[in-house]
Order: sequence, then structure tokens, then C-alpha cells
Amino acid sequence: MAKNTFPLTAVQARVAREILSLVRRENRPAGSAMPEVTLAKEVGTSRTPVQVALRYLASRGVVRQEANHRYVLARNASELAKAVPELFEEPDDPLYLHIAEARQAGDLPEDVTEAELMRRFGVVRSTLRKTLARISEEGWIEQRVGSGWSFLPLIDSSKGYEESYLFRQSIEPMGILSPWFHAERDALAELKREQQFIADGGFRSMSAIELFEANSRFHEGLAAWSGNRFIAQSVRRLNQLRRLVEYRQAAVQRSARRGQAGEHLQILDAIERQDLIEAAGLMRKHLEQARRSKVFSEDIFADSASLPG
Repeated sequence: MAKNTFPLTAVQARVAREILSLVRRENRPAGSAMPEVTLAKEVGTSRTPVQVALRYLASRGVVRQEANHRYVLARNASELAKAVPELFEEPDDPLYLHIAEARQAGDLPEDVTEAELMRRFGVVRSTLRKTLARISEEGWIEQRVGSGWSFLPLIDSSKGYEESYLFRQSIEPMGILSPWFHAERDALAELKREQQFIADGGFRSMSAIELFEANSRFHEGLAAWSGNRFIAQSVRRLNQLRRLVEYRQAAVQRSARRGQAGEHLQILDAIERQDLIEAAGLMRKHLEQARRSKVFSEDIFADSASLPG
């Protein structure tokens, strides 16, 4: 295993992480082919970040490149639980997390300038703008006319957290009942495999990031099947907003993840039977239970310093 590895962007790190998670939940043996085109489709990205991710994983001894330049898995999936820990210990761009943490803690005003942010976080303008562009795309900051930036509502309190769950209860079950709802067979099978892996014990070894991203894939996948672009977009944006508070929850509420995976499987089974009324009811019940357990069990905003980063 190489000691020195090249740095990855946030997108490349996510792709490498998802490739590793895919290999683990499918329990692939050493020698399994790792074709770039197939991985790009399974991860939901283009070939370029997959190529970078595979080179990175090769430098860490997870995969190896054969004489024909194709990659294969170098070790059994069962041996990869703690491989490449840096992909799971550093969940995101540090500047992104520092801005989010400061905003959640109330340490940043609603309106800010780039000069103020550069001084506060000690970064150059090009680095700051790259991060602000991402935050803007996620929908919790916007550029003002003229100069400066304005923060938009963020899940920064227990009330805001509960509001997000109540909104999800109003749109996710309705997405399943959409007249355009269509479950893709292969995607449904993949979601079932992932949720079954978690329920069968994967929740014990998966990192907080893996657990959150598996949850996001489930909810965003069903929202995409609705055929309603506004539902899909809303669920995706809410996942982006709640990830900052749920990374740490995933780590401390591992036993709950098993039950949630079981509920996900029940919903997927109902969809597979084409009983969409039952699936929508199960989704509404699932979100209500999650709302009650997460919002009322503890004050998750009592210590903003425990945010990842």
C-alpha cells in the first residue's frame, strides 16, 4: 500500500467512498472486476471522477490495475471495513463545515461580504468562492445584487429540524402516489440490497457518513421515481441541509438505523407489489416515527461544536 496519496476533491472523495461502500454491501470477493462505466452508472456520476477514485483506491491497496489497464478488487470486501479511513473521518470540505457550524451557532450574520469571510476563516478568495458556489447550489446562501452574500434558512434549531420533517411528511408520501410514479427495477433491487445489508448488521460497521448517505439514497431514489421534479428537488435539498446535523446522529444512534432500514424494506416491498397506497402510508408512518425519535429524544443543537469537521 502506498504511503503517499494524492488529494481528492469533495466530489472525488464521495465517489471513492461510494465505490467502497458498494463493494462492501455486495460482499464482492478479491479479483472482482471494477469496470469504470458500470461503476459510474451505479454511483450516479461520470467516468472522470470514477477514474480518479479508482487510482486513489489503487494507491491504498483496495483495487489493483491489471496488465490490460482494467481494475479489479485487490482484497475481499470483508477485509475493507476499516480501509481508507480518511474517506470517512473527514466528511466534507473543512471550510464548508466551518461556515455551516458558525452559521448554525449564530456566529455569522445574515448578510456577509467575501472580505469578512476571508478574514474570519483565513482563506483566499478563489477557495472561498468555490465553497460559496457549492453552498449557493445547495440553497442556503445567495449572492446579493451588487456585492455580498445573504444566508437563507438553515436547519439550525430543533424547531427548524421538526419543520423539515413535517414538510417531508407532506411531500414524500404524495410522491409515491404521484400519477407518474415509476420504480426502476434495477434501482429498486439495489436499494433493497443496501437496506438489507444495514439491517443484517452493516449498521455496526458502517461509518456515520455511509449510514447517512444510504438513507439519502433511499429517500432521494423514491422521490425521483415520483416523476415530479419539484418533489425530487425538494427532497434532495432537504437532505443537503440536514446532513450537517445527522452525520453525528448516525454515529450515536446505530441501533436505531437497523429499525429504520427495516422500515425502508417494508416500503420497498410494498412498492414492488405495486401497492402504492400501502407504501405511502408506511412512508408517512416512517417519517413520523423518525420525527418523534430525533426531535424529542434529545436537543441535537445543544452543542454545535460537535458538528463534524
